[in-house]
Amino acid sequence: MIEIIHYTDDYKNLWDEFVRKSKNGVFLFFRDYMDYHSDRFEDKSLLFFENNKLMALLPANRDHDGLVSHGGLTFGGIVADEGMTITGMLHVFEQLTVHLNKEGYRKIIYKPIPHIYHRVPSEEDLYILFARGGRLMRRDLSTTISLRNRLPYAKGRKWSINKAKKAGIAVRPSADFDRFMKIEEDVLRKYHQKTPIHTAAEIAMLAGRFPQNIKLFAAYRQTEMQAGVSIYESALVAHAQYIAATDEGREVGASDLVLDHLIQDVYSEKSYFDFGISTEHGGYHLNSGLALYKENFGGRAIAYDWYELAVQA
Repeated sequence: MIEIIHYTDDYKNLWDEFVRKSKNGVFLFFRDYMDYHSDRFEDKSLLFFENNKLMALLPANRDHDGLVSHGGLTFGGIVADEGMTITGMLHVFEQLTVHLNKEGYRKIIYKPIPHIYHRVPSEEDLYILFARGGRLMRRDLSTTISLRNRLPYAKGRKWSINKAKKAGIAVRPSADFDRFMKIEEDVLRKYHQKTPIHTAAEIAMLAGRFPQNIKLFAAYRQTEMQAGVSIYESALVAHAQYIAATDEGREVGASDLVLDHLIQDVYSEKSYFDFGISTEHGGYHLNSGLALYKENFGGRAIAYDWYELAVQA
């Protein structure tokens, strides 16, 4: 019999240790990351115990009559250890449905962890979502390089990288998140009429909490930052959280030089380099120009899905 417990701070160490040893967890699920924006989300994360042993976690928050896994994260879903089987996951979902029905929920909004983050195959939840009538409600498209089977750069990217080198652009790690996020804000405002998800203070705070996972690499002409890429690093994946350049940096190909440095040198031993999504409006609109830019580095498509699963009475 599976027992479901609501997360409280008393379980923080147990939660984090389970994520650390899981087959599909990433640092985004550590409580010091999840809880930094706890004022914006009503946390309803769950722990699943079988015979008093923790077997699974669900990072989640409540949104009206829905349980979302998780509204503050790009993806969520069941975090499991290597012992999780399809039968075990069936039992987890059976008890989860009963629990949520008792709690007054009508649905689960479930964002499974993309397979590129799985240390061990972990798609039991996808089968159960299908078998229980889950509806694919959103599909975002990311662009990812398989670093173990890399495709060549497009000719234009090679030219741009060489242009940046000839212009004297130098790439190095940076801690100047204030300057970088100002560049990012200017780019989003000018070209997309948007603002970044994180403020400079938030991303600097998170980098301080997770210095091995959140990093900034920047391109400089002498002492002036011209471009940068902030990286979210996990065991298998280097994910480009933000990519931005000044007008001058864009003109000389500074972003391309940073990305080339990360792909060829810094993260060449990872399994994947993920550029992030190029879709908008719930996944229905593809920014084809942005996707093509990423594909020119040898990236190809990865789906980031959202499912809706009704909670039956």
